[in-house]
Amino acid sequence: MSDKSPVSLKMTMEIYDTGNKEVTVVEEKGTLMERSNTSVLTFSEHNENDEKINSMITIQPEKVSVKRSGAVAMHQKFQKKQITENVYRHEFGTIHMETHTDQILYEAPKGNKYGKLFVSYQTSLNGEDPRRHRLTIQLQKNES
Repeated sequence: MSDKSPVSLKMTMEIYDTGNKEVTVVEEKGTLMERSNTSVLTFSEHNENDEKINSMITIQPEKVSVKRSGAVAMHQKFQKKQITENVYRHEFGTIHMETHTDQILYEAPKGNKYGKLFVSYQTSLNGEDPRRHRLTIQLQKNES
């Protein structure tokens, strides 16, 4: 049994790098599928060159997976208190990413109440010093 709902989402990505803070906010419409202890959020966004990027975020207890395809390709896994690795592919080449996840919090949207996914992690690109990241996604089910 799975429940599929149209949602509005607001994704905020914060990156802290030697005293600087970079913030990116994306607001899109998407779909949330929920079954037992797994939620899957799918949506599309466009980059600055208006190229489409499809995102699929799978949320489970203690574990989140972000798969992106289109203008960029990556499959990033977050596992609480563990280090995971992946390769980020984009038009300029590939980047090796090592991710250490500190915290994962998820609250599913219920009725007209917002849901929220929060992931706090550090990422090291191509062996450089790690940068701290905070990903927050607010979700609200849309009345069909």
